Amino acid sequence: MIKFGADVLIAINPSWKTKKIGLVTNAAATTNQYQPVYLALLDAGFNIVKLFSPEHGFDTTGADGEKIKNETDTETHLPIISLYGENLSPSADDLADIDIVLFDIPDVGVRFYTYLWTLTYLIEACKKHHKSLVILDRPNPLSGNLAYSEGPMLNESHCASFIGRWNIPIKHSCTLGELALYFNAHKSIHADLTVISCKNWHRDDFQPQWGTKFIGTSPAIKNSNAAMLYPGLGLLEATNLSEGRGTIFPFEIAVAPWLNKIDFLEKEIDASIILNSIEIIPNEGKYADEKCFGLQFKANLIHPFKAVKFGLLLIKLIKDHFPEHFKWQPYPTNVNPTGEKHLDKLLGIPNSEEIFELTFPLFKQEIEKICDTSVWQQTIKPYLKY
Repeated sequence: MIKFGADVLIAINPSWKTKKIGLVTNAAATTNQYQPVYLALLDAGFNIVKLFSPEHGFDTTGADGEKIKNETDTETHLPIISLYGENLSPSADDLADIDIVLFDIPDVGVRFYTYLWTLTYLIEACKKHHKSLVILDRPNPLSGNLAYSEGPMLNESHCASFIGRWNIPIKHSCTLGELALYFNAHKSIHADLTVISCKNWHRDDFQPQWGTKFIGTSPAIKNSNAAMLYPGLGLLEATNLSEGRGTIFPFEIAVAPWLNKIDFLEKEIDASIILNSIEIIPNEGKYADEKCFGLQFKANLIHPFKAVKFGLLLIKLIKDHFPEHFKWQPYPTNVNPTGEKHLDKLLGIPNSEEIFELTFPLFKQEIEKICDTSVWQQTIKPYLKY
């Protein structure tokens, strides 16, 4: 069974555990015995004096893009400072009474999932305010096999945002600990940073192979299948297609009231994806209380699954077959109130909508090119820990 970084740290029983500790975490972070990490650390004698939470809040129930306020933990009465509210980074006051910062938040291995970027602000803040940072590492649920990584890479000059600050692929095949080491060096931050590695994880392993159940990392990532599909179906946020929010299948479906003829998709889908037609009525989101039609997807782990390429192909096919209905649309959030240029921010490419105006043969050639990560695979190798 996997031992997460938190399990390993508790077993190490470091002498510094009596120092004043700030823990950046959420309810999805548990030990391999499913105890919340913050409670497990407290039970083990770690002197946690303050908690910090990312997007979706400490309890992981906040809606996507919703501003999160500071609060108090009802069980321990510890203060919880939001890092997805007025500020994205802890202030000098937030860190003044802390000696060591711990970070433990489960991620899904996708650039536009914001927990990684909370970590990058934390690395910078710890350097600025002279605090040690200890990252309790976790496996990547999409595996750490670099052959499964996918671009596009991020154009920092034109597309940097809180869903992608720095230049990595959409699907990076790394742990957050590995990316922290990479950014700490590559961005010349040079924070006092330690990564506590997890144990018994092999880079080829997807989450269902870990020997632990999947714990939802946010309201719309409820299971490992949604996590597998998210790098591609997350792109639907920039369209008038529903990605399944407001249903029991977020990021496992693509639906709309007008998406009722879908046979053209089957000849373009390979063995890495299993699809079925679906009718459903979302209770929130783009088509709340409207009957929608479309497809439900399941990633087939027996075959390598290229989720980003699949998502791009899906959008192109639907756009071409439903030109009178398909539209790009903004996606407002706390960090992008207007929601404009959301596709550019997701893909990391300026003027990305233009790619979808190419003829289908040229489009397929273009996405092969932009999804290539051969340079990334060489760049990140020195920072891999597993």
